[in-house]
Amino acid sequence: MTRLLPGILAMAAVVVASNILVQHPLGGYLTWGALTYPFAFLVTDLTNRLQGAAAARRVVLAGFAVGLICSFIGTRIEGEFGPLVTLRIALGSGAAFLAAQLLDVAIFDRLRQGRWWRAPLVSTLASSTLDTCIFFPTAFAAALTFLEPGNDVGWATAPVPLLGIGPEAPFWASLAIADWCVKIGLALLALVPFRIIVGRLVARVA
Repeated sequence: MTRLLPGILAMAAVVVASNILVQHPLGGYLTWGALTYPFAFLVTDLTNRLQGAAAARRVVLAGFAVGLICSFIGTRIEGEFGPLVTLRIALGSGAAFLAAQLLDVAIFDRLRQGRWWRAPLVSTLASSTLDTCIFFPTAFAAALTFLEPGNDVGWATAPVPLLGIGPEAPFWASLAIADWCVKIGLALLALVPFRIIVGRLVARVA
């Protein structure tokens, strides 16, 4: 358990920071949480590379537990327009995190024998895409209003030009695309600290 502590603490820090920063807008389509959440994939990949898939899954489960606690607290805090975290957002974030992170572990483990960048890049691209595809429809799509009938998501389902320039689509679609683009961009940038951290730790052990 001691060996897992750095990964668990890092994952908890990312999850807590993202849950706090998601309350603060960044431009028209993002929140500050969009800049911190993708680092959860870096934590998972580093744990997977250094300690194996089983350890990475334990770190993911610890992050999931922290996320549940944050969501529970958020549902009890009233904001300007109601609870900071609605049931749909809690369901979407929990399901997206768990499914995406476990997919990341599985793909990374399958590709771990390839070139150093292949496993972290492919696993993060695939899992980030799954995360976006689960969270935004679950939290905001009109077709899923039965999950929380009392939650008015009209602001998210209103048709607007996609990202302000494209064809009309529900506003949440613009949020999803912007969020996905940030995840992909940070996945590419995260290859640098991944390479540096793994290289230094492997050299220290050797």
